[in-house]
Amino acid sequence: MSEPRASSPPKLVGALVSGLGVLRYLAHNHGPTGVTRIARDLDLNASTCFNLLRTLVHEGLVTFDDETKSYAIGLGVVELAQGALDRASLVKLVEPHLNAIAVRHEVTVVMWQALNSERMALVHVAENHNAIRVQMTVGTRIPTFAGASGRCMAAFSGMTKTEIRSRFGALRWDSAPSFEDYWASVVKTRERGYAIDDGQYQRGATILAVPVFDPSRKPTMTIGGASFSAQLDTARVKALAGDLGALAERVTRALSGGAAVGDAAAG
Repeated sequence: MSEPRASSPPKLVGALVSGLGVLRYLAHNHGPTGVTRIARDLDLNASTCFNLLRTLVHEGLVTFDDETKSYAIGLGVVELAQGALDRASLVKLVEPHLNAIAVRHEVTVVMWQALNSERMALVHVAENHNAIRVQMTVGTRIPTFAGASGRCMAAFSGMTKTEIRSRFGALRWDSAPSFEDYWASVVKTRERGYAIDDGQYQRGATILAVPVFDPSRKPTMTIGGASFSAQLDTARVKALAGDLGALAERVTRALSGGAAVGDAAAG
């Protein structure tokens, strides 16, 4: 009896194999990387590697930082795998972007996940390089409507003023606002897309937060930036809010399969 003949190897598309290799490399790398190193580590022609990266950037699977001329894994991969991703995977994918904002703005960047209608949990903390900075601990839980994140949850929850008032009395603050002041800030959050808590929930700290929406157009997470109040002037607040909002919009798009934050906020 003759030996069974080994099946022929499948014919592979070389460019696709190389492109997937670049994605895997960036996914397992610890930070943004330049094209020269990527090409060297993957044994690719530099020109070929550049064209692969340019294509991946165009498709939203890789991001390019024009200042550092470096590449990092992009949130577009979430759209390809959102059905298989759990929350921990999402946080891991977003982590480099949170870290970049923390360093760029010299703030502590945090990501909160709504557990239920009563509590939120801190699922990620990205710190900057300053020796003295606002420190927070992963796993911390806070009431859903407290602080800057709470204002985001309240603003886009669809709940009425009376319903929010019924929750407000149970909240604990370092320097509690009146309900009318709190409600005014909720309305302002709805109008501008981000919330500010200036030393009310945590004395001495100014915290900005922006909402992330799930496919049903409900706020499910928030991304925030925290710093000592004296360190955040109006210009820095505006710049930080812009970067946090852009990241939150990208995460929302990934989770919702293309729905924008503006659409979610209108729901």
